[in-house]
Amino acid sequence: MDEQFGELTRHPLITTHFDGSSTADEVIAGVDLSGLRAVVTGASSGIGAETARVLAVAGAEVTLAVRDTRAGALVADRIAASTGQSRPVVAGMDLAALGSVARFARDWDGPLHLLVNNAGLITGGLERTEEGWELQFATNHLGHFALAWALHGALAQGAQERAVARIVSLSSTAHMRAPVDFDDIHFERRPYDPQIAYAQSKTANSLFAVEATRQWAPERIVANAVNPGGIKTGLQRNFSQRQRESLDAAEAAGVFTYKTTGQGAATTLVAATAPEFERTGGHYLDDCREAYTVPNDAELATHPHGVKEWALDPEAARALWSVSLATLSR
Repeated sequence: MDEQFGELTRHPLITTHFDGSSTADEVIAGVDLSGLRAVVTGASSGIGAETARVLAVAGAEVTLAVRDTRAGALVADRIAASTGQSRPVVAGMDLAALGSVARFARDWDGPLHLLVNNAGLITGGLERTEEGWELQFATNHLGHFALAWALHGALAQGAQERAVARIVSLSSTAHMRAPVDFDDIHFERRPYDPQIAYAQSKTANSLFAVEATRQWAPERIVANAVNPGGIKTGLQRNFSQRQRESLDAAEAAGVFTYKTTGQGAATTLVAATAPEFERTGGHYLDDCREAYTVPNDAELATHPHGVKEWALDPEAARALWSVSLATLSR
């Protein structure tokens, strides 16, 4: 690995002049993304739609990779009308269905400069894919892993054009609840807890950024994970009563304060466009800057803006990469 590119050193922490109150529009102000080609998953609503809009404002050619293409088309129309820029491309893709991911990647033509793995799923109970995989892990991690893997050549081509290609992987403070359980990822033996399932998928999103950078930095592809913060979006529509009560209690205790959608997308835009993260990857960002690392036994309420060691563990990242490849090849 080029010592000056893809550097995984975490001290001193990388900061920017943005913070938790910054908006995506503020992050992108003055940035020219003309000629940049970007894919944003889950861009039919919420943070994904806002991310796509702001990228378009800066001149990027944006593709909305969405399950619901009708909803995606409405977002694309709004973006074109509000920005005066070219209408984003809308492409159907279901991250829980590998055939759908493969079709999207096959249809992609030319370089890719930015991949934003934004889509996410929360379930209130145990659901499985056709392959028998636990649905949250399959959607939040495996689908995005398969997408990045399939688009690797396009990202490498994009890096040759613009000196770097970036991947942004949306994680969550929820990662602090659980590491990836390599002995039973898909809850085939342990009792199912949707919060733990979601948590390990968000840990996986961070670990993906660590290993993707290690693997692909020689090709000038870097990946970083971001915590958007607490935003009320459609992601919570499947919350169980227990999950809602847990979230309400966390807010009441001051663990987090709800952000606007624009504030939620700001950290994504920092990872995607800020010069501070142009040549370095494997980091976890919170409130528009690199988060500080906390021990695995740290309490979430005490460190709402930190990242646990297990989410940055290079050995766990390598193991997850291997497991993911093996799972997708079955």
